[in-house]
Amino acid sequence: MWRDEGAWIACGVSALFLLAAWVMHRLFVRILKNGATEPAQKVNHE
Repeated sequence: MWRDEGAWIACGVSALFLLAAWVMHRLFVRILKNGATEPAQKVNHE
């Protein structure tokens, strides 16, 4: 199994997705804990 090039590519892509999921999870938790900041200026669209 480990001699197959496709297995290494699949493992690498899986690891990349896990890393991206972990980073997004940390980002979402940080945003939810701190709360979203209000926009600097409110634009009236009327």
